[in-house]
Amino acid sequence: MRAAISVRKTAVFWVSNGLAVLLSISGIAPLVWMLYSSVKTNAEFIRDPIALPVAFQLRNYVDAFQTGRMGAYFFNSVINTSLSVTATVILGFTVAYYLARMKFPGRNVLYVFFVSGMIIPIYALLVPIFIQFTWLGLTDGRFTLIAPYIAFALPTTVFLTEGFLRSVPVEVEEVACIDGASLNTTLFRVVLPMCRPIIATVTVLSFISSWNEFPLALVLISSRRFLTLPVGLTHFFGEFSAQYTQLFAALVIVSAPAILVYLVFQKRVITGMTAGAVKG
Repeated sequence: MRAAISVRKTAVFWVSNGLAVLLSISGIAPLVWMLYSSVKTNAEFIRDPIALPVAFQLRNYVDAFQTGRMGAYFFNSVINTSLSVTATVILGFTVAYYLARMKFPGRNVLYVFFVSGMIIPIYALLVPIFIQFTWLGLTDGRFTLIAPYIAFALPTTVFLTEGFLRSVPVEVEEVACIDGASLNTTLFRVVLPMCRPIIATVTVLSFISSWNEFPLALVLISSRRFLTLPVGLTHFFGEFSAQYTQLFAALVIVSAPAILVYLVFQKRVITGMTAGAVKG
């Protein structure tokens, strides 16, 4: 009996770990393919897309910045992402704190209002947003995308942060109040440092969402001067040809910051998601 149980456990172990390895390979393989394809010539890629490069060359990255204007697109994405993420974290944390700590009329309605924003797809609002921004004269500007990015990132930020704040002891704030700390001091110097895991989580989620955002940038921005990286990638395809290897180099440029940010904060992201998912 014990031998049968042992064999069963061993089989489950190998099968589960084998599936995990296969899933990991399926996720990493496209990244590896994109990376080594970015250092091949276009003719070499067309001849055999899967084969390894004969000789590594970085000319595609130079062409992506010079011919493909990736430098300008990169700058626009950095501006839009940094401003929208900063505003999202500050506003989301403040709103979540008041929802978690304060009791006031309409509190539940306001909470449902924010949470309901998580289930509305961005594509359902593209036409209304475009009409509104056109009527207000806000399209095709340096800061056009910041407000929509904040609006779409706030629901998730408020939901996760509010859930995490419920696990923070109220007694800590009471002690700070007794010591004479104001509400702002308590909020940003006492509570905020205790919320570092969830702040890291919402920062990473907001960063990835804003950095990779495509439909709003495509609809609201028409001038190449203000285009972001995801939309700029479409310019590597012409009517009759495509610069595939330059496109792969551009994809590496686009993907690297998001991957790096996630790898740096992955432990805090997991901690914050776990704490924010369960309200105590």
